Amino acid sequence: MRRDDRDEYTAWLWGEVLLFGLLGAGLALFVAYPSLRDTYELPELRLVLDTAVVLAAAIVAVLAGIRFSVEGRRLDFLLCAGFFLAAFSTFTFGIAPVFGGETVATSEAWAGICAKLVAAFVIALAPFMRGRILRGPRTLLWSSAALITATLAIWVTARLLGETLPAMQPGDEQPLLLIGALALQALLSLVALIGFGLRFRREGQDLDRWLGLGASLWLFAELHYVFTPVVSSAYVSQGDFLRLMSYGVLLTGVWRAIRHAEFGRAVAEERARVAREIHDGLAQYLFTISTVASMIGAGSPPPGTIERLKQAAAAAQQEARFAILALSSASGNAPFDAALRRYVEFLTADGVLEVELEIDPALTLAPDEQIEVFRIVQEGLANVRKHARAARAEVVIAGQDGRRVVLVRDDGTGFDGEEQPAGQGLKNLRTRANAIGGALALRSEPGRGTAVEVTLRA
Repeated sequence: MRRDDRDEYTAWLWGEVLLFGLLGAGLALFVAYPSLRDTYELPELRLVLDTAVVLAAAIVAVLAGIRFSVEGRRLDFLLCAGFFLAAFSTFTFGIAPVFGGETVATSEAWAGICAKLVAAFVIALAPFMRGRILRGPRTLLWSSAALITATLAIWVTARLLGETLPAMQPGDEQPLLLIGALALQALLSLVALIGFGLRFRREGQDLDRWLGLGASLWLFAELHYVFTPVVSSAYVSQGDFLRLMSYGVLLTGVWRAIRHAEFGRAVAEERARVAREIHDGLAQYLFTISTVASMIGAGSPPPGTIERLKQAAAAAQQEARFAILALSSASGNAPFDAALRRYVEFLTADGVLEVELEIDPALTLAPDEQIEVFRIVQEGLANVRKHARAARAEVVIAGQDGRRVVLVRDDGTGFDGEEQPAGQGLKNLRTRANAIGGALALRSEPGRGTAVEVTLRA
């Protein structure tokens, strides 16, 4: 484990200790003073809390599914399945039965508890799973269908058992089977907490930190359910609020993880593209230098050999600078505006082209947009140098009429788009704009220059 990761894990561990101290003290207070752990008959509030839990669990499941579609990890697959089952079972057995003003029947209440136990088991299993599986829409679709079928099977079984199931009524005396089921849920929460803690210690992933924190809140929510009489859907207890809080923490963690996953994929694609450019650009210049150096070493260089060597060396140096700059920008080591300004400085160092760069400081770009916008500007200015025979170019990245716009404009020769088809450079620009949900517009006339405008996604 690297030192930075070890420090982060130590900070998380001390945070967990503090959280356990605070929540443990509160739980001990409720256990010592039974009058503080009364339930409250608030059916409307219970319905609101259950609805919020369903929405939060469903969003966590969707975000975990998106992350699974990006990376294909077993962890994300099980998280998606577990939280989907938690959301579906809470809606089916906790919300739907009370729409008509009815209360949840005994069979439905037990079906909901069993389904939540299965969901808790799947989530507790997730941190101990490694590796990847075949990802794709069909995998998630078939898994969702299987979970729905399992939930319905649990409900049918509970209906068949019917009156043989112990009833849950207000009061301190609850069925031993119910207390055991709630204690098992608390145990599964503890297993999940340990699993995510070990995973965070081993891999240092930000998601595991948040999942561990959510599991801690979930654990104490279940412990409150054990010591607080669990009754019908018309009552609310302290554990309901802790459960809702745990889902809020999980939402934060999974949202951060999916953004990091998308950014990581964009970085990987950008590095692969830079590697291709190094092969096609820098490697060719180095081959030219090697060839010319061999000719000089042979003792009979043709006229102009030294000049060719100087030009190839200068071009190779510039290509190397561009590659290093692109990699530092893609990896997040250089701020977007600073990297772009450095690139323009490199491009204009030889005095062939003058570039005016304007970046609106109030404009916000997502991580994937920063990479693509950097490459769009780079590709656009490269086209200006190679084909436009322009003396001056202008780059504007700003908001215009409620839109976020990237504009590359030059005073070059221009061309007639109807007679002269777009080259590979313009096709690359269009591909990059589409990759981040943007739209490209091209305006050009012979003798009046060219303007490329990319409107970013809303």
